Amino acid sequence: MKFSRSSNFIIAVCAALNWCGLASAQVKSEKLRIGYAARAVAHSVPFVAKEAGFFAEERIDAEIIHTTGSIAPMALAANEVDMTIMSAYLMIPVSAQNRDIVMLGGFSRYATMVFVARPEIKSAQDLKGKIVGIQRPGDAYEKSARFALKHLGLDADKDVKMLSLGSNDVMFSALNTNRVAATVLSPPGTLFARKAGMNLMVDLTDLKLEYQGSTITTRRSLIQKNPQLATRAMRAIVRGVHLFRTRKDDTTRILSKFIGTKDPEGLTESWEWAAKMPAKPYAFESAVQAVLDHLAESQPKYAHYKPSEFIDARTLSDIDKSGYIDKLYGGQTR
Repeated sequence: MKFSRSSNFIIAVCAALNWCGLASAQVKSEKLRIGYAARAVAHSVPFVAKEAGFFAEERIDAEIIHTTGSIAPMALAANEVDMTIMSAYLMIPVSAQNRDIVMLGGFSRYATMVFVARPEIKSAQDLKGKIVGIQRPGDAYEKSARFALKHLGLDADKDVKMLSLGSNDVMFSALNTNRVAATVLSPPGTLFARKAGMNLMVDLTDLKLEYQGSTITTRRSLIQKNPQLATRAMRAIVRGVHLFRTRKDDTTRILSKFIGTKDPEGLTESWEWAAKMPAKPYAFESAVQAVLDHLAESQPKYAHYKPSEFIDARTLSDIDKSGYIDKLYGGQTR
């Protein structure tokens, strides 16, 4: 059978298109391991983004890994994960020793926990001489408790006794069983406390006290070796934040898997609390400075560091400057 020149051209074009389609189909997703330090709503954004398909759309095969508490920064430094959601309080000491560790962004600029007391504690005076539960000495939970006690006019060193409970998972149970008279909680623990008749004495969010909480942290070497992967991962995370802020039903459905509850009130309370996170999740130098000041209280060496030494906002800034985030919100970011 003979083909005309035009037929041969069409066959060649079709073959090329088929090859391109096959090549495109064979583009593999890149693996990215993302840790989170606590089963807290603020740490759930990567999980939400994965469940919503945002990492897959960025050609990333994301594995979300629970790296509990102080293990989180060490797992990142040891290359066991590629990114981690953890507090600046956990991140900074490891970064001070290993300069490869750096913040890409953050989900909370202000102290966000709630200081909760037992039903019989009606006033600040009732707390005097009582036990306040914290996670570990000197950590962000203790700092939040101190913020709240100061707001109530109490001296944390003289008026109450601090008890280390070891894990945020046991804070509410310690309160509920009268092991402590007060503690600091975040949703959905705040709902369980309210249902149990506890007294929610101070919502630190209302005080607008700068203190960098949850951060998006990675290694400088990863950004240098694969800047496009870092960019695509941050785009997926930004979309996860957008989902939180704009699609309550979809978010709470995914959140129920992450925090392990189907209680609709608890999920709603968790969503309302977390939906306040900024559309553009930058880490703020002033908020990081507050953490450095906190660390310097017990370790003076931290007074010599600057917040900029722990932040690399270039990846998020490039995404922001491209207009990507503004387009997600129709230009209504705040």
